[in-house]
Amino acid sequence: MNRAPMTRKGAERLRAELERLKSTERPRIIAAIAEARAHGDLKENAEYHAAREQQGFIEGRIKELEAALSFAEIIDVSRLNAAPRIVFGAIVELEDSDSGETIVYQIVGDLEADIKAGLLSVSSPFARSLIGRQEGDAVDFNAPSGVRVFEIVAVRYE
Repeated sequence: MNRAPMTRKGAERLRAELERLKSTERPRIIAAIAEARAHGDLKENAEYHAAREQQGFIEGRIKELEAALSFAEIIDVSRLNAAPRIVFGAIVELEDSDSGETIVYQIVGDLEADIKAGLLSVSSPFARSLIGRQEGDAVDFNAPSGVRVFEIVAVRYE
């Protein structure tokens, strides 16, 4: 399996989630299952089935996080300093040519991506259209709503 790039901050967030799942959520769900079992007949015990389903979700997420962290190639973005070019880990300030709106994204690994938090997956079409570009470049992006043009205002690494 290929090593997936991940920022140091992203790896820390995933480790914190993993620790919370193992130390808080797992014991809570085990206690909920034990309590539901104490109520008797498991066939018609909705609390038991809901707790088991939640346990399956938590255990699956724990396995996913452990695998992701074991295969991650942690990249210290602050040491890259590839500016003004955009590479993995760059924080990119863009201006929408139509609206004049300024948006800021950081290009991060797939598992740490969160578009609402401004964390753009390196494998997303938009990030791929940005990589290799530099400050001052205009980028045409074929969005579902049509072609949008963004100007790259600033590129930094933190």
